[in-house]
Amino acid sequence: MPVSAAMVLATIVLGIWVYLLLGRGWFWLPQFLPPVPALARRPRIVAVMPARNEAAVVGEAVASVLTQDYPGAFSLVLVDDHSSDGTVAVARAAALAVGRSDGLTVVSARALPPGWSGKLWALSEGVRWVEEQAAPPDLYLFTDADIAHPPNNLAKLVATLEGRGFDLVSLMVTLRCQSIAERFLIPAFVFFFAMLYPFSWASDPRRRTAAAAGGCVLMRRDIYHRVGGYAAIRGALIDDCALARAVKPHGRIHLALSRRTRSLRPYPRFGDIWSMVARTAYAQLFHSPAVLAATVLGMGLTFLAPPFLVFAGDASAWLAGGAWAAMIVAYAPMLRFYRRSPLWAPLLPLVALIYVAATLDSAWRYYRGRGGEWKGRVQWQSQR
Repeated sequence: MPVSAAMVLATIVLGIWVYLLLGRGWFWLPQFLPPVPALARRPRIVAVMPARNEAAVVGEAVASVLTQDYPGAFSLVLVDDHSSDGTVAVARAAALAVGRSDGLTVVSARALPPGWSGKLWALSEGVRWVEEQAAPPDLYLFTDADIAHPPNNLAKLVATLEGRGFDLVSLMVTLRCQSIAERFLIPAFVFFFAMLYPFSWASDPRRRTAAAAGGCVLMRRDIYHRVGGYAAIRGALIDDCALARAVKPHGRIHLALSRRTRSLRPYPRFGDIWSMVARTAYAQLFHSPAVLAATVLGMGLTFLAPPFLVFAGDASAWLAGGAWAAMIVAYAPMLRFYRRSPLWAPLLPLVALIYVAATLDSAWRYYRGRGGEWKGRVQWQSQR
């Protein structure tokens, strides 16, 4: 590569990182729930938890929901999405163990209709059952069967929603980060999500950016119905962000990180995380080859070009080194959040390369008719 071309490329790359550090909503700084006053009122709440073959984790998830210290009326509806591994028995045993059998209702989802994703159908089935009861809630808590909540989580969510006038409050839970694969790839997963959807922008009513994290979503019942409920986004594979996009034109949303609300789902091998990314990445790109190409180019410029130019050894190395340093500075807070050494930060280009490869695999799966595969279901099949 001619020196002049390398200098131009290095200048572009450094400019990208200056923008990311200073102009993209400070996405790289972890953002938590804002301080709020104590609960002024106690709205009635029903939690809806979809579960499909989650026997390994659902017990702890159910127990954590049923032992919330929320002082108002609160119950849990578990929607069994045709499980075959004893999920319901484990859930009921957990409720019995914490003395809250009366707080758990199990609903069996009807057969999945065409055009629906499995999770959204299960959630809508839970809401349908709740709406048929005599006293529907003021708020819905939508939570996954692999999420453990600290005892004060619901009270904090309600205080934030009520005290700040939000219509939807969502927490990006702390993902499991114990295996080598998790330690290497999981902090970057959240970092890339925040880069794509800056939390401050998602929470700003003046901006179009809308995002949520499906493992923990508290929203007003009237907003749920105003946007058409889950039926309005029935085929969405990335359902949390689709829900946020539906809500934002009609109400205020807030997205934050949580240290204590955590995912129980393990990803012990690199292949497990690869599959998680490949399941949804191409859907995030609207199944568009053009958007895929632009994404690969953008990731290459942003994450791969800096070390490549540094090791090229010409005058552009100084500019590229500055970009790499900015990358390290941006990534370090997320590593700190996950209690990882900052010495992992220089390896972010390698991590990015793995995510790019998984995204390409996501497109390949889609065109082979295996897009969005999860627990025996294929969500997207290419029509080409």
